[in-house]
Amino acid sequence: MDLQVIQNRIFVIRGCKVMLDFHLAEVYQVETKSLNLAVRRNIKRFPPDFMFQLSQYEWESLRFQFETSKRGGRRYLPYAFTELGATMLSTVLRSDVAIEASILVVRAFVAVRQLILNPPIDKVDELQNEVRELKQYVEDVFTDYNDINEDTRMQLELINATLAELQTRNKELNKPRRQIGFAAPQYIQR
Repeated sequence: MDLQVIQNRIFVIRGCKVMLDFHLAEVYQVETKSLNLAVRRNIKRFPPDFMFQLSQYEWESLRFQFETSKRGGRRYLPYAFTELGATMLSTVLRSDVAIEASILVVRAFVAVRQLILNPPIDKVDELQNEVRELKQYVEDVFTDYNDINEDTRMQLELINATLAELQTRNKELNKPRRQIGFAAPQYIQR
């Protein structure tokens, strides 16, 4: 059986990750009746944190996912096995298939735990973060650019004011001066 198939059969019931007896029977390649019989014969190996029986409400809530009829061919409510209980089943069933299946079940529970602890990185979220960072960078650059422009504008205004002052002084210095000395009247010809 494929690890992904087993992972898809792990449910959260009463706050625990569990597999149901009929799914485990399929994995261990035994009948559900035989699996439950082996459990009842070794009930001391299955404390409440290893296994519990579903309530009618829990079973009704889950049943639609398995597409079973109301009759469903079951006399009793299914048992839910935690990771520890599913592992304990391999010691109760005592077959090579049970040992191999136990390894797969443990790996499936571990994979689900890892998935919960380290969810996959969502590419959209990653892109949104990158866009946010890029936007912040561009805003910072434009802020710096505007600061530089403001400083440059002030410097240019100072330069222009200084140039205007120098031009005014230059005009005063270069305006025609009155000549010193005797000037002959222009009507006299020489």
